[in-house]
This record gives sequence, structure tokens and C-alpha cells, in this order.
Amino acid sequence: MSKIRVGVVRGGPSSEYAVSLLTGENVLRHLDAEKYIPVDILLTKRGEWYMKGVRTDLATIAQHVDVVWNALHGTFGEDGKVQQLFEQFGILYTGSDVLGSALGMHKGLAKERFTEAGLRTPRGMMLASEESLEDFLVALAREQRLPVIVKPLSGGSSVATKLIRNLSDLRGAIEDARQYGDVLIEEYIEGKEATVCVIDGSSEGEQVVLHPIEIVPPAVNSFFDYDSKYSGASQEICPGRFTPEEMKELRESARTAHRAIGARHYSRSDFILSPRGVYILEINTLPGLTAESLLPKALRAGNAEVGEFLDHVIGLALA
Repeated sequence: MSKIRVGVVRGGPSSEYAVSLLTGENVLRHLDAEKYIPVDILLTKRGEWYMKGVRTDLATIAQHVDVVWNALHGTFGEDGKVQQLFEQFGILYTGSDVLGSALGMHKGLAKERFTEAGLRTPRGMMLASEESLEDFLVALAREQRLPVIVKPLSGGSSVATKLIRNLSDLRGAIEDARQYGDVLIEEYIEGKEATVCVIDGSSEGEQVVLHPIEIVPPAVNSFFDYDSKYSGASQEICPGRFTPEEMKELRESARTAHRAIGARHYSRSDFILSPRGVYILEINTLPGLTAESLLPKALRAGNAEVGEFLDHVIGLALA
């Protein structure tokens, strides 16, 4: 049987370019050489396509791959835009489809779907890019108490995400997050941080939920921000130190979130376990697959390897 040509698309125009390069590198490294022909595809920050180091276009890429592993993160790669392009050129691809990606990337729309599905989400307010910051700050002072979490409405890897405890820091945090578009300000829920990975099964509507991971940020950080994620300073305990009841609720909540936005193939949802209950923070439809990423750690805790996961998801995409 001839080998399957897998184009691994990495890079992209978002602030997560460097993380995407590492995710793609790890995917290329773990593809089974006896079954697959890996094809390294780079999307530059300027939107230029390169295949095996040679400038090209999507029409040409479509002729040289059987399926694409989408290793992009953030804007364009995770919000439905590149998915739309893949579909226009008839390219099969891994990860959520156009709608699922768009919903997962937009934290406001995702919150609406989660709430409709019966999940708890932190109370929050959105600031559109065209809105007056001054008027918003007045409304925010009426509606929200400190501390709050400030983050871009669309994005991942906790880029420009900050925990704000003092009014004097609020304006600067919002202005930083606003560089990436609309902004979401949410109440800070104190408690244990957890993340849970969901993988679609071979049968339609079936999901496998991996062991919930407990995240313990370093003492200098109060939450799992960008530096904590990629510096290796956080403790990531898998399986997490949760009660059987907490484990069950986290698993069920992750499956519910995956289904609520129509995620496809795999996802990772982030939670806080507080005295008030389990709160979902957001869902990632293309979670990282770097050496420091959480999904590979959850796979290992379940006695599975990255290569097996890649093989399974490629099978889903081809089907």
C-alpha cells in the first residue's frame, strides 16, 4: 500500500507563530515513517506558502498532499479562515471545521454555547475595538469587582492575558489586549486550575476523554499565563489531584464543551475548580503539541504515544 502524504502546516500570521513552529516540528518528528510521507509546509507571517522550503501556493500543495495536519495556532489558523481555504481547494485537514473553529476561537460566542449547554462560565464584559475605552471603564467599575482577568476575545496561549488586582493596572492591561482586537474582561475565579483533552472516537458522536491535568503555576504567578505555559516553571500533574467526583465532573464538562461548539477530532478545555463549582474558561480547538504542551502529557498518562494519536486523527480526517 502506498504511503499517505501528510502536509504539516505551521507558522502563520498570529502572535503564536513560534509555538506553531514547535507544534509542527513535533508532528513531523512523530509521524510513522513506514506509513506516512511528511511534507513540511510553512505559512509565513506575511501569508506566503512554502513547501519543503520552496515558495508555492495552495493549489500546488493540494496536488502534493493527501491530508493536511493543521499545526497553526491563533488568528487565521484556528478561527476558521485557513479551514475555509482548505475546503475551497479540496484539501482534507485535521482539527475542527470552519464553524467549530470560529466558535471556539471567539471566547464570547463560545461562552454563549457553554451556558446554553449548562456549563458555568465566569461573569464577564466585552469591549469591542470601536468602543470608547473611557465609557467602558465607567461601566466596568459598576458591573465588575476586582480582581479580573483581561484577555483578547480571540486568541490562545494566554497571549496578552493578565490578572488585574489594582485599578491602576487595568487601563494598561486592556490597551495591551486591545492590540489583538476585541477584549474580554472576566471575574477572577479562585481555585484549582485544570485542563482536559477530548479526542473523537472512531464512531460518530463518540469521544475519549483523557485524564484531567492539574496545573500549579509558579508562586510568582497567580495563574497559567504565557510565561508559565512555555517556561517549564509550572507543575502539570496528570492525573490531577482531584476527587473522583471532581474527575467525573471535569470529564463530563470537557465532553459537553467539545460538543457544544461542534469541535472535531480533538480539543482541550480549561477549567477552574472553585468552592462555587467547576467553571469552564475556554476551549482550544488546536491545542499545542510541543514538548511542553499538555495534550502529549495527557496521552502519556493514558499509556498512549503522540504517534498513535497522530495516526488516529489522520484516520478521522481521511474518513
